[in-house]
Amino acid sequence: MYEAIFRIRGAEGYAAATAGTDARIELWCNDHCDLLHVTDGAAEETLARVEASLGVRESLRREGELVVVTERCLKERDPTHVERYLRAHDCLLVPPLRYAEGAKFCRLLALDPAALTACYRDLIADGFDISVEAKREIESVRPDAPLLTIEEVLPTLTARQREAFTTAYERGYYAIPRETSTAAIAAAVGVERRTAEEHLRRAENKLVAALVPYL
Repeated sequence: MYEAIFRIRGAEGYAAATAGTDARIELWCNDHCDLLHVTDGAAEETLARVEASLGVRESLRREGELVVVTERCLKERDPTHVERYLRAHDCLLVPPLRYAEGAKFCRLLALDPAALTACYRDLIADGFDISVEAKREIESVRPDAPLLTIEEVLPTLTARQREAFTTAYERGYYAIPRETSTAAIAAAVGVERRTAEEHLRRAENKLVAALVPYL
């Protein structure tokens, strides 16, 4: 069996609700409504956008996190709805759908890798702004999480957070003893020192929060 993760940019609906924020939305569709898990600091702003577009039946809040049940289902109103392409190429969509940085991420499975390629080509031909984030053959199955990948564990960092964090790592910021400073990292990425420090703190917080449950 083969797996691919497609990133669809310029998507509307929940993807638009994450544009320009650090929010991440995971969606489980129930045909008549959607179940959403919304994380990161912009969760309240994202909730307001979702409520304006689809309505919110119920929401549960805690710091930096929301669980939302919508009034209506996005599927019929979403121009980036991909199910007809999956049926045409005998591919499976693995829930949840993930939305972040103004894009939709679809995790697909197929028995033949050529089916994933054909599905991708049809989406491109119909004007989708799409890229393949990952593609692999599934070789093992874990009983507690049969298709877990590193992409599912790691949080979504913004481009600036990713740049600051990788620059810090590459320049020895996390080495012992430390080999660089936040001022040097800021100069390398072209921002003010306080901005670089903020990007680093946010990236570190996301990574730690994502990994601690697996320790």
